[in-house]
Amino acid sequence: MKKLILLLSLFLAPAFAYKESQKTKQNFSSNNTSHKRLKRDWIWNQMHIKEEIDTPLPHHVGKITSSVRNNNAKYIIEGEYANTIFKVEETSGDVYAFERLDREKKAEYELTALIIDRRNNRSLEPPSKFIIKVYDINDNAPVFVQKVFNGSVPEMSPVGTSVTKVTAVDADDPTVTGHATVTYQVIKGDEYFTVDDSGVIFTTRADLDRENQSTYEIIVKAKDAPGFSGDSSTATVIITLTDINDNFPVFKHQSFHFKVPENVSVGGEVGRVKVEDIDEPQHRNTKYSFVRGDYRDTFEIVANPYTNEGIIRPKKPLDFEKVAEYRFDIEATDPTVDLRYFKSGGSRSISTVTIEVTDVDEPPVFTKLPYEFKVRENDPEKKTLGSVWAYDPDAAKRKIRFVRRKASPNGDYIRVSDTGIIQLPKPLDREFSSSYNITVAAQEILEDGRLSDRESHAQVHVIVIDENDNAPELVYPEEPRVCENAAPGKVIIRISATDKDEISPRGFFKYSLATEDSNFSLVENHDNTANITVKYGQFNRELAKIHYLPVIISDNGDPELSSTNTLVISVCKCNEKGDFTFCEERAKQVGVSIQALVAIFVCIFTIIVLLAVIALLILLRKRHKKDLSGLGRNVAEIHEQLVTYDEEGGGEMDTTSYDVSVLNSVRKNGMKPETVPSPYAQVQKPPANPTSGAEKMEIMIEVKKDEADNDRDLLPYDTLHIYGYEGAESIAESLSSLESGSSDSDIDYDFLNDWGPRFKMLAELYGSEPNEDFVY
Repeated sequence: MKKLILLLSLFLAPAFAYKESQKTKQNFSSNNTSHKRLKRDWIWNQMHIKEEIDTPLPHHVGKITSSVRNNNAKYIIEGEYANTIFKVEETSGDVYAFERLDREKKAEYELTALIIDRRNNRSLEPPSKFIIKVYDINDNAPVFVQKVFNGSVPEMSPVGTSVTKVTAVDADDPTVTGHATVTYQVIKGDEYFTVDDSGVIFTTRADLDRENQSTYEIIVKAKDAPGFSGDSSTATVIITLTDINDNFPVFKHQSFHFKVPENVSVGGEVGRVKVEDIDEPQHRNTKYSFVRGDYRDTFEIVANPYTNEGIIRPKKPLDFEKVAEYRFDIEATDPTVDLRYFKSGGSRSISTVTIEVTDVDEPPVFTKLPYEFKVRENDPEKKTLGSVWAYDPDAAKRKIRFVRRKASPNGDYIRVSDTGIIQLPKPLDREFSSSYNITVAAQEILEDGRLSDRESHAQVHVIVIDENDNAPELVYPEEPRVCENAAPGKVIIRISATDKDEISPRGFFKYSLATEDSNFSLVENHDNTANITVKYGQFNRELAKIHYLPVIISDNGDPELSSTNTLVISVCKCNEKGDFTFCEERAKQVGVSIQALVAIFVCIFTIIVLLAVIALLILLRKRHKKDLSGLGRNVAEIHEQLVTYDEEGGGEMDTTSYDVSVLNSVRKNGMKPETVPSPYAQVQKPPANPTSGAEKMEIMIEVKKDEADNDRDLLPYDTLHIYGYEGAESIAESLSSLESGSSDSDIDYDFLNDWGPRFKMLAELYGSEPNEDFVY
């Protein structure tokens, strides 16, 4: 960089010197004009000096002279380099250089000349600037701007193709002829490349092949114009040949052999064939193709874009039992090769490929995929739909067993036997699912009876054909309402229906009213909908605020089915515009199909039967206890018989309900209870006539009472005898309230209307005639 600046200074120095000379003349002219003095001027020759003078110092540069005639005059110079490099003789004005100058360091020096009076140091003339120019000598050799240059050129380029450019700089003055002129020369590698005077390097041969030699290292020399005897400089240039696609791929082997199991998947890898392409990877575009051999439609060869290998893949399943070996020839070529630089050796390469298929234990093969069966819903006679079949493709030809794996919907709707028969354990319902799907697995039975772990699967689809077994149902809209003053023909609501069965192709649903004795009419729209309209008009909210309208909907199926659905229509108060102002909200009543009713009745009947069985078991148990023989009982058991007596008495006339034989059984067998002191006071009863039966019973009862009183371990169960029914002879008569509602009453309940809105509903219930019945 410094040398470049030095060269520029050499070019610009004369111009600056000329400008300064002009300025000096102008200054002198102005000074002479302003001072109006006798004209005086500095007189000296143009100063210059050669660089690198080899004579002894100091070197005379020039002389400054003034026209002033004064014996006391004294010359001095000022400036950056005054009195150091340059000095002036005081009386003569000769200027000397006390150092050897180098133009490449500094091309000119600017100084200021003054003439003063020795006595008082007063200036006798205005100061004047002058320039000392350093003349150049050819003392510098050209120097390269960098030691190593890099360049590139495509291989096989024609002669004269530009490669790169080198640059060398000479620090000498370029304005001097021959001092800064640089010439170049290739001194190493000139048989391949050359360089011109501007430094551009060109090729000299058209057969530079990257595959033979990819880089070249040449040396270029830079020197001055002819006649210079100084040193020259050199630089190294590294030239790289860039690749072009000028070579075809070649197989690494004349033949390839691969082994592959017969169960390799379609599209899987069988093997890889390798080629060699000496071009760089970006220029390797190998294409593989079949040229000879059978079964070429069984495989395909795809080039790997990264490794350039040919990947062999099967296009269809392989079968060892059918074809055990494949043999064919393949070709490798590159369609993108530049034929202008094509070398001898052929444009394609051929190799033989042998593929050996090995036998494996394959799973069974189904004869048909998928299987599809059709069955009518609710068909009780259809038990078998058909069968699936699979075979062992191997030479062993083992037997096959079938197993169901999956089912949709999940459940035991479709079964598969071991031999592949598709069975229905029960009729199918299309409304539950219109199709049933199962997955059937086929497994080989090995020689030892075990099942092979390899299995294949088949999908079985069962389509259920619809039967018209569901009646249409009303699609309940928002709660229908009508104004109490609605006019005849007023549309109350549009109704529609839905059917779980498939829509009949013969037409639409049919709508009708269950009774014509109502204030409503039905008009069909012939688009599967119908309108409910007002028939006569003017509803009476005092008689009924809610109307229940039965609507019959039937389909056109075979057989035709219908259902009765109830619309709950509220009669509302409306304003003059017909807007509803007040309506009673009632829960919607929905129609119940016959199937639902049957299900409800079956549940109720089952519950009743269970309750009856439970009651019968309890009754039999009690009777079994009563039938125990009294003779085999002890006193405690007899006492228990007395306590658990639960028959209601017949009042004062009941004298035959007691089992007296049980009470007398203790005396007949001579059993006496153990005498235990009683904690209670015993009451002495007066003796009675022993000859009377009633007296005997009274005595027995007294004895049993005493035994109960004296038994510390038992509660006084005799005090728990409660009689809820006094009998027909009782003066208390019946206390039941069941018959209290059967008595006629002439009470007029109209007074309830006067008790306010809280008793309004009660007044409507008791104020209506019993034979009134509003049915719509």
